[in-house]
Amino acid sequence: MRGFWARLRHRKSALIDRLPPLSGVVSEHVPLARKTWFGVGGAAEVYIEPADVTDLSVLIRCLPDEPVTVLGAGSNVLIRDGGIPGIVVKLGKPFAEIRIDGNRLICGAAASVMEVARVAERNNIAGFEFLCGIPGSVGGALRMNAGAHGQAVFDRLERLTAVTGAGEIVDIDPHGMDVFGYRQCHLPSDWIFVEAIFSGDMVADAASIREKTAEYKKHREATQPQGVRTAGSTFKNPEGLAAWRLIEKAGMRGARVGGAVISDKHANFIINTGGATAADIEALGEQVRAAVLKKCGVVLEWEVKKLGVDRG
Repeated sequence: MRGFWARLRHRKSALIDRLPPLSGVVSEHVPLARKTWFGVGGAAEVYIEPADVTDLSVLIRCLPDEPVTVLGAGSNVLIRDGGIPGIVVKLGKPFAEIRIDGNRLICGAAASVMEVARVAERNNIAGFEFLCGIPGSVGGALRMNAGAHGQAVFDRLERLTAVTGAGEIVDIDPHGMDVFGYRQCHLPSDWIFVEAIFSGDMVADAASIREKTAEYKKHREATQPQGVRTAGSTFKNPEGLAAWRLIEKAGMRGARVGGAVISDKHANFIINTGGATAADIEALGEQVRAAVLKKCGVVLEWEVKKLGVDRG
């Protein structure tokens, strides 16, 4: 794979000629670093922003054997320095709409999670305050069942729509199904979420919503690094344990590899201090995992999703 990608950088991608007619954006060798919160990583072999869900369905149906990687807001991913072979799909503005129907929010997968919280507050819909400090898009939040303060996206999810790996558009009622777990979704990894419907609680006055939102924001600002290049929590919390405590116990707070460092404010955050490579970040994460295993006997699982290949 590394040799293939090294050769590919110097020629036109053969995938371009095999694509079906699409209405959206189609480009090749698109740098992805600026599309992620870490600010690192290589390029996409082919980069596509579908015009709508039909465009996306056509793409998937016509290229069933090509690797397809979905990139959301880039807040919880680490793209390796060699980039991403195959097709990178990013859902753009056509998928970012948020509509209100009573106490329900109908959200495109590209909508900002924090914007969902803001729209809910403006419309006196309670229950979404915990989203106020969670970065990323609705699609990414669904894929990892994002959450905070003891709540998760699934708790408010009513229905969702996805394009399957065969290009079929399906509507799903996740209730009564084993669909979501802690920071994970059990639906097939090649399904692409395009829309979700959430339900909240109508209130007469948004004052209580604003108060809880302010409380959550204050807590986040006091406990997590702000204004830095980070992907948020690097590792999942093992059952009954806090990852940051294990990392501190293993003596890894402040540890560094190249331009990547473990935050002094919250040990479960890796920060790109400037000039870090994806390899630096991944190497530091693996050092943390090894130290925690040796000191605490616990295997930390990455919460940040690693994509692509190393530089060839």
